[in-house]
Amino acid sequence: MSGKTVRAARTGVRRAVREVPGPCAHWNDEDADFIREILDLVGDKWSVLIIGSLERGPTRYSDLADLIPGISQRMLTLTLKQLQRNGLVTRTAYPEVPPRVEYALTELGTSLLSTVLALAAWSADRHGEIRRHQQAFDADTASPS
Repeated sequence: MSGKTVRAARTGVRRAVREVPGPCAHWNDEDADFIREILDLVGDKWSVLIIGSLERGPTRYSDLADLIPGISQRMLTLTLKQLQRNGLVTRTAYPEVPPRVEYALTELGTSLLSTVLALAAWSADRHGEIRRHQQAFDADTASPS
């Protein structure tokens, strides 16, 4: 399914709801759809890790791959392209042998950095507590064998 098809399927979701309570009440349908699209991007685990990894400045593709355990080359490439498309990351290719490509946060990407780092810190600080809740939930909902 293409990105255009996915966006079209998500557009106008709020129109089906008679009244929207909470924070979504502040935005019209077009804004709410766009906010959801951006949150899908920046809330993605790979995007968060890439943005956090670019904190120290321009970074080579291979170094990014090393900094983010578990990311495949395909996911790194796709996520970088999406971050680039949305103006959060720049790509600079240097005409050298061997070729060198660096990625860096744009001003817009840098404005998101503190939020991303805070989210990552929150996750790390509460790792043990969240795991305990997951294990308790899983034990309570396990089906009898």
